This record gives sequence, structure tokens and C-alpha cells, in this order.
Amino acid sequence: MATNRPGPLQWIWYAYGGKLPDRCADWVLHDVTCRTWALRHFARSLVQLAPFCLLVLLPGPLSIRISAVALGLLVGLFYSGCYIGETAEHRAIKHGHPPGTARETREIARDVRLAGKYGVDHRPWWR
Repeated sequence: MATNRPGPLQWIWYAYGGKLPDRCADWVLHDVTCRTWALRHFARSLVQLAPFCLLVLLPGPLSIRISAVALGLLVGLFYSGCYIGETAEHRAIKHGHPPGTARETREIARDVRLAGKYGVDHRPWWR
């Protein structure tokens, strides 16, 4: 897996929604399905919102500039969180995986973790 990771510039491109080379398709699926996939999503979101922090350099009272940037970041992260599943699925599809693969992979991994932890199947009764 380590040889298929994107380089730093490729990762920044990927964070902004760009497509990685085909050799990285498995890494992308891992990125959107591993146990820390939500943290990775918010890290990419912070990279996308980083240029917004330059607004602190505008003239005006420092407290207003800092407040505006902080609230803007909060709103950006809120909306990013609202579409976390759809964004992960879109990234997987963009890199050649069938629709639904990311969600299903996360669900299977969760079921395996729960089965290992409790020794039984803890899926909801409606599934």
C-alpha cells in the first residue's frame, strides 16, 4: 500500500477534489473506508479552507478578523460534515470503484470489528 500512496503535491490536488493516477485507486478506497476516514475527510476539508485564513491579513480590528475567519471555518466544516458520506462515495467512484463500494466497505469493516469485540452479530434487526 505504501508504494501506491500519492506524493505531497498529489495529495493536495486530491484534497481539492482532483483525480489521482490509477495506481492510487486502492489507496483512495482505503482513504475513504479506513477506521479514521472521517478524520481524514476533515483534514482534507481544513486544507481546502486554509486559504480562507488569509482574510486575517485584511485591514480592520483584529478581533473582527479572527472572529470572521473562525466562524467561516466552523460553517465550512459544518457543511463538509453534512456531506461526508456523499463526498467519500464520490471520491471512490471518481477513482474507478462501483457506486456504493465505500459505504459497503465501511459497513463490513464495522460489522467485523463488532463481531470481534462482542463475538456475535450486532447488526440492527432491520438489516
